[in-house]
Amino acid sequence: MTLARTWSVGLAGVAGAMVEVEVDMSAGVPGVVLVGLPDAVVRQSVDRVRAAVVNTGASWPMRRITIGLSPASMPKQGSGFDLALAAAVLAAAGTLPADSADGLVLLGELGLDGSVRAVRGVLPAVLAAAQAGHDTVVVPAGNAEEAALVAGVAVLPAATLGDLVAHLSGRASLAPHVRGPLPSPAPAPDLGDVVGQAAGRRAVEVAAAGGHHLFLTGPPGAGKTMLAERLPGLLPVLDERAALEVTAIHSVAGTLPPGAPLLSRPPFESPHHSATMAALVGGGSGVIRPGALCRAHRGVLFLDEAPEFPRATLDTLRQPLERGEVTIARASGAATFPCRAQLVLAANPCPCASAAGDAACTCSPLERRRYQARLSGPLLDRIDLRVDLPAVTRAAWLAGQDPPEPSAAVAGRVAAARETAAARLGGAGLALNSQVPGRLLRERWPVPRAALTLAERALERGLLSVRGLDRVQRVAWTLADLGGRAVPDGDDVAEALGMRLQRVAA
Repeated sequence: MTLARTWSVGLAGVAGAMVEVEVDMSAGVPGVVLVGLPDAVVRQSVDRVRAAVVNTGASWPMRRITIGLSPASMPKQGSGFDLALAAAVLAAAGTLPADSADGLVLLGELGLDGSVRAVRGVLPAVLAAAQAGHDTVVVPAGNAEEAALVAGVAVLPAATLGDLVAHLSGRASLAPHVRGPLPSPAPAPDLGDVVGQAAGRRAVEVAAAGGHHLFLTGPPGAGKTMLAERLPGLLPVLDERAALEVTAIHSVAGTLPPGAPLLSRPPFESPHHSATMAALVGGGSGVIRPGALCRAHRGVLFLDEAPEFPRATLDTLRQPLERGEVTIARASGAATFPCRAQLVLAANPCPCASAAGDAACTCSPLERRRYQARLSGPLLDRIDLRVDLPAVTRAAWLAGQDPPEPSAAVAGRVAAARETAAARLGGAGLALNSQVPGRLLRERWPVPRAALTLAERALERGLLSVRGLDRVQRVAWTLADLGGRAVPDGDDVAEALGMRLQRVAA
């Protein structure tokens, strides 16, 4: 047979797209022509496949070989097409039965010795294959557990190209992979480790209950990083759909922890302040990869020492935080990544960051204003909670010798508050108070006018924008849900307003 077909999967963002691999052999000068918008990695796959075929013991056909990747208009990137190319070439050459690879989905990178190596993005690729009606996929042995997360698909792990050749020729069969029990996730840092900081603990609880963004300021050692790291432990465990969505993102990014095919806990990302714009929101000169914001989807993105980040880099977060997704466009195409994450910023009050507080600060008022102005007003306007953390006093440290309230107790209240909000907002397709649009908030879930007196005064004095007033009302609803009240009262609005204006007053 001079024509053979098989299937593989290409990736566009975190979504897979089926790619038909066709190989035609004809008379002429021996050589290989690869068509279908391949990138440099795919073009180099011809040399990898040739060496793998020869070192497996098969012969490379000395004919003119034309390889087509369809749809031809979609850019093909990555090394995951190697296994499909090898099977199609061997089938076209007659080494394998003509229809042995027809309809089979093959994923994997080939080493020169014929070994099949793990690749990124196997989970979204297998999901795409299942949606297209394929019920069997061949994947590298190192990706078998990840691929087995997709129900209804038989996963055949291949360690070498020779194993695949033996399977397709009928000499031996690849045993379907049986998914083992998922390992228990590592315990998250406990809120009981935080000494004192009642205001900070309250802010983290409110942020977890309503999905609100949070800004913590305070001197070094006040507990900003500790509080932020314990926020994911207060969030509910991801359901199956959310876990698959998060795992697919980390699979594409290549950041899945070894031995943990499914991410069931909300992720926590904390990039260094030297991170570039592409590292934060995603991008790259070749393959478009998800950035830290996308990897924090359904979890927490923590930016420590936030004023040290370039201002332009921070401002790129504004639109994705509002929309819950980011689209990265390049000349070769575009990719869309979900990024509905909670943003937590932490900052010192001034450049000198004296642990002794204002009494020992050596910064002039102008230096303090310049330092705080590195965070733009439009970005801060999207932060619902702004809390100043004082230095931990000796009295607070001594009081902390008694065990503080652990994460489990706080997480119970957070879960109950989220259930209350979901029951109220479910008819609108929403789950968290932070997701409610301002117009819908005013029309369907208005805060009683009598309770808004302080917030309206702040709006009149210019301390709040209209968007800020909407955010105060969202936080007030979260406080009411935590307190078991049907509607927010004046105390809820006052507390929400205090959490928003605390830094402004400072």
